[in-house]
Amino acid sequence: MIDLYYWPTPNGWKISIMLEECALAYKLVPVNIGTGEQFKAEFLAISPNNRMPAIVDHDPPGGGAPVAVFESGAILQYLAEKTGRFMPADLRGKYEVLQWLNWQMGGLGPMAGQATHFNVYAPQFTPAEHVAYGQTRYTNEVNRLFGVLDRRLADRAFVAGDYSIADMAIWPWVLPYKNFRQTLEDFPNLRRWFSITMGQRPAVRKGKEAGAELRRSQTIRSEDERRILFGQTASTVR
Repeated sequence: MIDLYYWPTPNGWKISIMLEECALAYKLVPVNIGTGEQFKAEFLAISPNNRMPAIVDHDPPGGGAPVAVFESGAILQYLAEKTGRFMPADLRGKYEVLQWLNWQMGGLGPMAGQATHFNVYAPQFTPAEHVAYGQTRYTNEVNRLFGVLDRRLADRAFVAGDYSIADMAIWPWVLPYKNFRQTLEDFPNLRRWFSITMGQRPAVRKGKEAGAELRRSQTIRSEDERRILFGQTASTVR
């Protein structure tokens, strides 16, 4: 059994999709990031960066004590190595996948996250003129990254050879494309991959729906929630 410390966000969906694809038994352990559950001592012992997702594998390869892993990219790689699935064993194939996994981790995810912040959350409590630069900066960068992905998918079904953890990492960060002020019609290869190649996979759809009842709105409901989500400093985790 794997405990998945989770909230229904793109980074959380990566892991629920992978667990569904591998048909691994798992238990959702909700971590409500709007109420500060990510700062509880028991969660920090698993995820010292106070971010979900994280997992605890009670049946790790080789046996022994449970293994805890945080950071979604590391979790995907761990599960791929545990199951022998969705990441090639040969050197060239493995690093083709890992390059695109890290492209998502270092590029698409952070840029799309900032675009969402400036386009969706910041306007709820900041005058429009104060967020215009951030909106333009990150919307444009996501547009560039979508262009990179569209070009990559022009002559292939999946991002890195066969279906892999790279696809599972990237797909959830395309899903909220409207938050990034993007139009998929501008990226026909990306749209095909997103809607059909990936979007019609049963495990992808099931993973996306994991814990859907936990989060119904992108509205910040209180000043405390805004502070918890966007006002963190080093003192928060000391």
